[in-house]
Amino acid sequence: MKFSQRIGKTLIRSAIQIESMDIALENRIWNTILGNFIKKLRQLDQFDRSEIQRQFCTVMWIEFFGKRLDEIPSYDNGHIYFEGVVDFIKEWYFESEWYEKYDLLEALSKLDIALNFGFTEGCNFALKKEMSGYRLVDSNIAQITSEEEIIEIEEAVSNSSKWDSVNTHLKTAIAYFANRENPDFRNSIKEAISAVESLCIIITGDPNTTLGKALVIIEKKFKIHNALKSAFSSLYGYTSDSGGIRHSLLEDDINVTMEDAKFMLVSCSAFINYLKIKVEK
Repeated sequence: MKFSQRIGKTLIRSAIQIESMDIALENRIWNTILGNFIKKLRQLDQFDRSEIQRQFCTVMWIEFFGKRLDEIPSYDNGHIYFEGVVDFIKEWYFESEWYEKYDLLEALSKLDIALNFGFTEGCNFALKKEMSGYRLVDSNIAQITSEEEIIEIEEAVSNSSKWDSVNTHLKTAIAYFANRENPDFRNSIKEAISAVESLCIIITGDPNTTLGKALVIIEKKFKIHNALKSAFSSLYGYTSDSGGIRHSLLEDDINVTMEDAKFMLVSCSAFINYLKIKVEK
């Protein structure tokens, strides 16, 4: 884990990109476009290549870019210059806004339905690798992380010294989650639930309490609805029961995904915010 991550300088908003695109994501997407689309157009059988490349260039030039056909890069004999169109796409891509880049991914994904290059799969791998908050679903960009989820996590990381232990666990959970080189979703979940436990210790004043025991006390003291307590107890069981995350660190029976870790990070943050409001009333 990098120093900046260990001291909590990794922000969840910069980790999950929902209204921006950093250089790493921008470059990885372009590499995917080159490797999973342009390169495969270049490698088509000679019999098919010329016509398919011509159709690709024409569709992109007219339908996506809205350009005049008589301005498309062409040879002196009038045939479309494929590499010229590719150069145009590249120049446009690196000058475009983040949301326009996603427009391009949708357009290419729709073309890939007929070409079957595996572009959509490769693109989603790139988006996941660089923590994009979007995925291609049925050739449409779908947002998988909301602004509300980001805000929930940000609010849970309080600057008050009263919640130092809670903040430490949450920041560590974010760091594990946000490490693009080697994300550790299992430990991210552990730290997220540990943040809730730390809050319960502060609330109950019992350093030896567990979340299960603390929830019983908190339910009575702060009038938490029993259904809410039961729901979080179930989540706690997911991490702490036999076969749970904490008890299976050396086993392969539980595949912890980015989606699992994000859900727990958001859920724990929301519950922390809820309990803080209850305590501070």
